[in-house]
Amino acid sequence: MKRAFDFVCALCGLIALSPLFIIVSLCVWISSKGSVFYTQKRVGKGNKDFSIYKFRSMRVGADKKGLLSFGRAGKDRRVTTIGYIIRKYKIDELPQLFNVLKGDMSFVGPRPEVRKYVLLYTPEQKRVLDVRPGITDVASIAFANENDILSKHYNPEQYYIDVIMPKKIEMNLDYIDHRSLRKDIKIILRTLFV
Repeated sequence: MKRAFDFVCALCGLIALSPLFIIVSLCVWISSKGSVFYTQKRVGKGNKDFSIYKFRSMRVGADKKGLLSFGRAGKDRRVTTIGYIIRKYKIDELPQLFNVLKGDMSFVGPRPEVRKYVLLYTPEQKRVLDVRPGITDVASIAFANENDILSKHYNPEQYYIDVIMPKKIEMNLDYIDHRSLRKDIKIILRTLFV
């Protein structure tokens, strides 16, 4: 049931949002040389890697410089001007509808992490890998201002590992234990509101 819901909604979403995809693609292409889309290896269901799709919001090669690189006003220096706009409204995440269509992801489920962070999971935390990762989850709503939180810490990556990541996993484990299609719809609606 969940997979059918995901497939139909992703297909409808891609069709309905195709004009926005064209506009965003042109803006990214004009504002910064390089590919319009960005792919990154993330860890999905069954502890298997997959390529996640996003609109590129950073300069080419910027992801090789670590988790975050803050400059003045707590802004990540790697992010382009258009990148700030599409990140603010989570537009950069829309290409993940292709991941949902392929079956790599679901609309709702634990956000997929990169391998370097998954290697830090405890056996209990690894239960988040028993389900398909999602475009959104309860933790994404709770930490909608994550970059602002991280920018206030001397070592943002360590703070993410020690504080934010464990809280996110705890929330996602609770979701896994009590998930339902009705709850998924509520999370999607809350995400749109946030």
